[in-house]
Amino acid sequence: MAAVVYVLNGPNLNLLGKRQPEIYGTQTLADVEELCRSTAARLGMTADCRQSNAEHELIDWIQEARETAAAIVINPAAYSHTSVAILDALNACEFPVIEVHISNIHKREEFRHHSYVSSRADAVIAGCGVQGYELALTHAASLVRGG
Repeated sequence: MAAVVYVLNGPNLNLLGKRQPEIYGTQTLADVEELCRSTAARLGMTADCRQSNAEHELIDWIQEARETAAAIVINPAAYSHTSVAILDALNACEFPVIEVHISNIHKREEFRHHSYVSSRADAVIAGCGVQGYELALTHAASLVRGG
Protein backbone atom coordinates (compact mmCIF):
# COMPACT_ATOMS: atom_id res chain seq x y z
CA MET A 1 0.00 0.00 0.00
CA ALA A 2 1.37 3.42 -0.98
CA ALA A 3 2.28 5.88 1.74
CA VAL A 4 -0.33 8.62 2.12
CA VAL A 5 0.59 12.29 2.24
CA TYR A 6 -2.08 14.71 3.39
CA VAL A 7 -2.01 17.90 1.33
CA LEU A 8 -3.85 20.48 3.41
CA ASN A 9 -4.81 23.92 2.15
CA GLY A 10 -6.11 26.68 4.38
CA PRO A 11 -8.45 29.62 3.99
CA ASN A 12 -9.16 31.24 0.64
CA LEU A 13 -7.13 28.72 -1.34
CA ASN A 14 -10.44 27.51 -2.78
CA LEU A 15 -10.33 30.84 -4.69
CA LEU A 16 -7.05 30.09 -6.47
CA GLY A 17 -7.18 31.29 -10.06
CA LYS A 18 -9.80 33.91 -9.18
CA ARG A 19 -8.32 35.78 -6.21
CA GLN A 20 -5.35 38.08 -6.85
CA PRO A 21 -3.91 36.18 -9.83
CA GLU A 22 -1.02 38.66 -9.92
CA ILE A 23 0.11 37.14 -6.59
CA TYR A 24 -1.21 33.57 -6.69
CA GLY A 25 -1.33 32.85 -10.43
CA THR A 26 -4.14 31.57 -12.59
CA GLN A 27 -4.12 27.88 -11.71
CA THR A 28 -7.08 26.67 -9.67
CA LEU A 29 -7.17 24.53 -6.55
CA ALA A 30 -8.32 21.65 -8.78
CA ASP A 31 -5.14 22.15 -10.85
CA VAL A 32 -3.02 22.08 -7.69
CA GLU A 33 -4.73 18.94 -6.46
CA GLU A 34 -4.16 17.20 -9.81
CA LEU A 35 -0.49 18.22 -9.71
CA CYS A 36 -0.23 16.81 -6.18
CA ARG A 37 -1.92 13.53 -7.08
CA SER A 38 0.20 12.98 -10.17
CA THR A 39 3.42 13.94 -8.36
CA ALA A 40 2.62 11.64 -5.45
CA ALA A 41 1.81 8.77 -7.81
CA ARG A 42 5.11 9.29 -9.63
CA LEU A 43 6.84 9.05 -6.23
CA GLY A 44 4.95 5.88 -5.26
CA MET A 45 2.72 7.71 -2.81
CA THR A 46 -0.90 8.82 -2.57
CA ALA A 47 -1.93 12.45 -2.04
CA ASP A 48 -5.05 13.03 0.06
CA CYS A 49 -5.92 16.65 -0.86
CA ARG A 50 -8.19 18.74 1.35
CA GLN A 51 -9.04 22.44 1.73
CA SER A 52 -10.90 24.29 4.44
CA ASN A 53 -11.54 27.84 5.49
CA ALA A 54 -12.13 26.57 9.04
CA GLU A 55 -9.23 26.30 11.47
CA HIS A 56 -10.86 23.53 13.50
CA GLU A 57 -11.31 21.36 10.41
CA LEU A 58 -7.62 21.68 9.51
CA ILE A 59 -6.74 20.69 13.09
CA ASP A 60 -9.07 17.68 12.91
CA TRP A 61 -7.38 16.57 9.67
CA ILE A 62 -3.90 16.99 11.17
CA GLN A 63 -4.96 14.83 14.12
CA GLU A 64 -6.45 12.26 11.73
CA ALA A 65 -3.20 12.22 9.75
CA ARG A 66 -1.33 11.09 12.87
CA GLU A 67 -3.06 7.71 12.46
CA THR A 68 -3.14 7.35 8.67
CA ALA A 69 -0.45 9.44 6.94
CA ALA A 70 3.28 9.28 6.39
CA ALA A 71 3.65 13.08 6.00
CA ILE A 72 1.79 16.36 5.69
CA VAL A 73 2.25 19.07 3.08
CA ILE A 74 0.43 22.13 4.36
CA ASN A 75 -0.31 25.57 3.02
CA PRO A 76 -1.90 27.09 6.10
CA ALA A 77 -2.44 30.39 4.24
CA ALA A 78 -3.42 33.18 6.66
CA TYR A 79 -3.40 30.72 9.58
CA SER A 80 0.39 30.59 9.18
CA HIS A 81 0.57 33.94 10.90
CA THR A 82 -2.09 33.48 13.56
CA SER A 83 -2.66 29.86 14.57
CA VAL A 84 -0.86 28.47 17.56
CA ALA A 85 -3.55 25.75 17.54
CA ILE A 86 -2.42 24.46 14.12
CA LEU A 87 1.19 24.57 15.34
CA ASP A 88 0.23 22.55 18.43
CA ALA A 89 -1.54 19.94 16.28
CA LEU A 90 1.49 19.66 13.98
CA ASN A 91 3.81 19.37 16.99
CA ALA A 92 1.93 16.18 17.91
CA CYS A 93 2.89 14.60 14.56
CA GLU A 94 5.92 12.36 14.40
CA PHE A 95 6.38 12.43 10.63
CA PRO A 96 7.62 14.99 8.08
CA VAL A 97 5.73 18.27 7.77
CA ILE A 98 6.44 20.52 4.78
CA GLU A 99 5.05 24.06 4.71
CA VAL A 100 4.20 25.58 1.32
CA HIS A 101 3.35 29.13 0.27
CA ILE A 102 2.60 29.98 -3.33
CA SER A 103 3.85 33.55 -2.93
CA ASN A 104 7.07 34.64 -1.27
CA ILE A 105 5.65 35.67 2.09
CA HIS A 106 8.91 37.46 2.92
CA LYS A 107 8.42 39.94 0.08
CA ARG A 108 4.91 40.83 1.21
CA GLU A 109 3.41 42.71 4.14
CA GLU A 110 5.38 42.61 7.38
CA PHE A 111 2.73 40.57 9.24
CA ARG A 112 3.17 37.73 6.71
CA HIS A 113 6.88 37.36 7.46
CA HIS A 114 6.30 35.23 10.56
CA SER A 115 4.76 31.76 10.39
CA TYR A 116 4.02 29.76 13.52
CA VAL A 117 3.96 26.61 11.38
CA SER A 118 7.57 27.16 10.26
CA SER A 119 8.87 26.34 13.73
CA ARG A 120 7.55 22.77 13.27
CA ALA A 121 8.07 22.33 9.55
CA ASP A 122 10.92 20.16 8.33
CA ALA A 123 11.11 22.43 5.28
CA VAL A 124 9.46 25.62 4.08
CA ILE A 125 8.90 26.34 0.39
CA ALA A 126 7.78 29.84 -0.52
CA GLY A 127 7.60 31.84 -3.71
CA CYS A 128 7.75 28.97 -6.21
CA GLY A 129 4.12 29.26 -7.25
CA VAL A 130 2.15 26.04 -7.37
CA GLN A 131 5.37 24.20 -8.29
CA GLY A 132 6.12 24.49 -4.56
CA TYR A 133 3.67 21.66 -3.95
CA GLU A 134 5.61 19.40 -6.31
CA LEU A 135 8.85 20.31 -4.53
CA ALA A 136 7.22 19.70 -1.15
CA LEU A 137 5.93 16.27 -2.12
CA THR A 138 9.30 15.30 -3.56
CA HIS A 139 11.02 16.32 -0.33
CA ALA A 140 8.38 14.62 1.82
CA ALA A 141 8.91 11.38 -0.12
CA SER A 142 12.64 11.64 0.45
CA LEU A 143 12.16 12.17 4.20
CA VAL A 144 9.63 9.31 4.46
CA ARG A 145 12.16 7.02 2.81
CA GLY A 146 14.83 8.16 5.26
CA GLY A 147 16.72 10.36 2.81
